[in-house]
Amino acid sequence: MSAQLVATHREGAEVYTGEDLCRQKSIELLEELHFPKGLLPLDDFVEVGYNRGTGFVWLTQKKSKEHTFKKIGKKVSYATEVTAFVEDRRMKKLTGVKSKELLIWVAISDIYIDDPSSGKISFANATTGIARTFPVSAFELEVAEKK
Repeated sequence: MSAQLVATHREGAEVYTGEDLCRQKSIELLEELHFPKGLLPLDDFVEVGYNRGTGFVWLTQKKSKEHTFKKIGKKVSYATEVTAFVEDRRMKKLTGVKSKELLIWVAISDIYIDDPSSGKISFANATTGIARTFPVSAFELEVAEKK
């Protein structure tokens, strides 16, 4: 389904390939939308696309990834393809992102910052109505630890 959606929005989109360029463009996109730069900690990028006319974004990575946001202890899973319709401080109809809630994975369909001065960011599942709010600071870029 998401591959079909990408194909629909590809015409007229800015499309980038290559690990370094995609990483840079994904961070620039998050900055432009006023989201924290560490919100989408993807690896091994294949492609990043943004159709400004429709607000559709896609990010493709070689394999799915689980990431734990250490400041809040939340585990999040990112599929090989993450898509969303974006506007300032809002991602809607998000696909490819799930959060671990107790023992189950819950799909996240919306991410938004209603009041920038609050320092809070919200994540919601439109189907179930489940929503959680966290400090924006929990999603800043984490410095990679040396092993």
